[in-house]
Amino acid sequence: MIEIKNLSKCFVKDKYVLENLNCSIGEAHIYGLVGANGAGKSTLLRLINSVYKQDSGTIYIDDKDAFDNEEVKKNLVFVPDDLFFYPNYSLMDMAEYYKSLYPRFDINYVINIANKLKLDINAKISSFSKGMKRQCALIVALATKAKYMLFDETFDGLDPVVRKFFKGLLANALEENKTTIIMTSHNLRELEDICDNLGLLYKGKILFESDIDTLKTNMFKVQISLKEDFNKETFKGLKILSYKKIGSIATLIIEENGKDSKKILNALKPVILDYLPLTLEEVFIYQMEALGYEFNEIV
Repeated sequence: MIEIKNLSKCFVKDKYVLENLNCSIGEAHIYGLVGANGAGKSTLLRLINSVYKQDSGTIYIDDKDAFDNEEVKKNLVFVPDDLFFYPNYSLMDMAEYYKSLYPRFDINYVINIANKLKLDINAKISSFSKGMKRQCALIVALATKAKYMLFDETFDGLDPVVRKFFKGLLANALEENKTTIIMTSHNLRELEDICDNLGLLYKGKILFESDIDTLKTNMFKVQISLKEDFNKETFKGLKILSYKKIGSIATLIIEENGKDSKKILNALKPVILDYLPLTLEEVFIYQMEALGYEFNEIV
């Protein structure tokens, strides 16, 4: 488990990238971290991986202080957004290097996945395209069999087919090795079908987090029309995050919050009552609006 308490990091005096951030990430989870440019996503991953040292606060991994801890590092791998490969290294050279660092590293895994993707394991990585370089980084990281894997802008540069392929590999790592994976992205839709939990990073803090199943089953978009005139007060028994009425039809965003909204709404004998699914992005938009934030200023 990763436990982060009161974490702060400042690069310029009095301008905090992260400030008193608290977060807990359980084992064998895929945790998605979303936020705008400059929100602190990359900084947080670098702090967890000891690339940076925090100014204050604590990061514990499996009850051990994570900073510069060799025992922790053997169980943690980090793929940054700005990839780095040693000059003239091939994928096989990178695999041999990582094998010296990670006791469970699987060379055969690298060869097998590279063959499936038609990557030449002996060609210089510097000759590869951006997407191919990202594939190399992901393959080597997955081959470590590390308990904790951190990926910054995980699928950047990958085409849709390869992106789907790697999502499958990440899911397999979770299932087979009980791996905990932390992924950052600007794109909520990209994380929607793979993450167990999502956290929204805004101005140096985790503003909102929840497991995806709860987010998507606890909120609904409802379109309703009644025989008699009505307004928002008509639905005061429900937790309404958004209410808009055009003509005789109202659109409500409802958070169930333990209540059976369908039973309450059917009791009003509606002329029209439709429940519509929400995308994950819509869920976050309405949650943020309920908290008083403008979503377009956040993501």
